Amino acid sequence: MSKATQSPLRSIAAHAVLLSYTLIALFPVFVIVINSFKSRKAIFSSPLGLPGPETFSLIGYETVMKRGDFPLYFQNSLIVTVASLFFVLLFGAMAAFALSEYRFKGNTLMGLYLALGIMIPIRLGTVAILQIMAASGLVNTLTALILVYTAQGLPLSIFILSEFMRTVSDDLKNAGRIDGLSEYKIFFTLVLPLVRPAMATVAVFTMIPIWNDLWFPLIIAPSEATKTVTLGAQMFIGQFQTDWNGVLSALALAILPVLVLYLIFSRQLIRGITSGAVK
Repeated sequence: MSKATQSPLRSIAAHAVLLSYTLIALFPVFVIVINSFKSRKAIFSSPLGLPGPETFSLIGYETVMKRGDFPLYFQNSLIVTVASLFFVLLFGAMAAFALSEYRFKGNTLMGLYLALGIMIPIRLGTVAILQIMAASGLVNTLTALILVYTAQGLPLSIFILSEFMRTVSDDLKNAGRIDGLSEYKIFFTLVLPLVRPAMATVAVFTMIPIWNDLWFPLIIAPSEATKTVTLGAQMFIGQFQTDWNGVLSALALAILPVLVLYLIFSRQLIRGITSGAVK
């Protein structure tokens, strides 16, 4: 078989695999959304059926708005996620620039040390983290969650961004130095705009675990004033009875910010992934 014939077949096979994976990945989201608009009886009788005139119901969303304070939970999740992303991208980019630009004793060792954070789950240090937060008086505060998530996201951020920053032209940076630009000016005005696709990739990969996390909000900030969306959804799950309309509606609302972020950064994300693939 000629190469000309193999190329279309490979392309069709690759697209078929990717399409299958996409459908499998989106199927749970589809089930959650359609069932959030159905009555409890319809959820169990036809979980895969679309809402119709007889099964359509907004009882789940009404329950979400009446029980608890979901606008506050969304606000808490938004504050924690945005602040954590800001610090992860800022400090991660600065550390990556230092590791990729400056050669000093222990440079490689420092990079390997930071990379260990990708391999070692932060949840292994939950007890120590809780003790530190209690000693600092940060339990039941959003600051505690922001600090934990920043520490959690920095290793991956530094690892990805340092690889991209090594590809930035040395001539461009040296030209900036000749023109009298400080290292901070070079970093913010010359380097950061060139690694925006990588930063978008880091933002998406960092945002999703933070937004969906239940572990640390449950342990560090479980009070009503600091609950996040995922923790607030747990109020509909009881030991003997579960309000599935409330659970599915809360989860459907929680999915929206992730989809919006992906739509905003999708082009930059694809550019970042494909750039890393052809290095």
